[in-house]
Amino acid sequence: MRIRATVAALTGALALSALAVPAAHADEIDGDTRITDVTVNGGKDVVVGTSAKKVTVSVTATDPDGVRVAGAILWHGPRYAEADGTMLFDENSGLRCTEVNAKTLTCRGTVLADPRTNVKKNSLAGGWKVFAYAHGEDDDMIVLDSYEKFSVKRAARLTVNASPEPVKKGKALTVAGALTRANWETRTYAGYTGQPVKLQFKKKGASAYTTVKTVKTDARGKLRTTVKASADGTFRYVFAGSSTTPAVTSAGDAVDVR
Repeated sequence: MRIRATVAALTGALALSALAVPAAHADEIDGDTRITDVTVNGGKDVVVGTSAKKVTVSVTATDPDGVRVAGAILWHGPRYAEADGTMLFDENSGLRCTEVNAKTLTCRGTVLADPRTNVKKNSLAGGWKVFAYAHGEDDDMIVLDSYEKFSVKRAARLTVNASPEPVKKGKALTVAGALTRANWETRTYAGYTGQPVKLQFKKKGASAYTTVKTVKTDARGKLRTTVKASADGTFRYVFAGSSTTPAVTSAGDAVDVR
């Protein structure tokens, strides 16, 4: 059967290295081997800056007769056969499989998300999927093109600067800043334009910030607004994130109002 040839090609110690170019096929199940869990990056979004990031992947499978091996490929695209980005297990770590019990096996490995190779286009930010497979000790097998979904995002930075300092009470205070994010194609950080960012203030002695207003970044990702100085405290900017960029909060900038 075709599934046997498919999974047989996957079960070597460095099996995923041979799958840089996905082959066309659909989900296939032969027997009672089942995949019960796939976890990418501990369940958190994968956030990639301008250099390579290691991402942990684990696959758990079960079979009444035991599981020989399980693994995964992370991919981006409309269909697995048309994937325009993949992440393969790091050849230096390979698969490390541990028996949970006589019927269940968990295999773990590491993939690299690298702007120089597999995420070198900004269009690859957003939703990714997991191709998962498992091979039972009784030669039962399962291959699922899209078992799990997760997000890969472009790392972001956010700054704030309130001036002048000190400032007289009731006078105008300018709060500037910038929202930038990783450009995987140039491997530099560039302004994230047209994004709503909250300006927040925490009065001296208070325990929490309150939102003063929402400011949009300009064509270069810059932020600039004015507020009336009312009391000593700290300003910060907060970006809620988007489908391609994670949430980020600036450090606080304390102001002295006299």
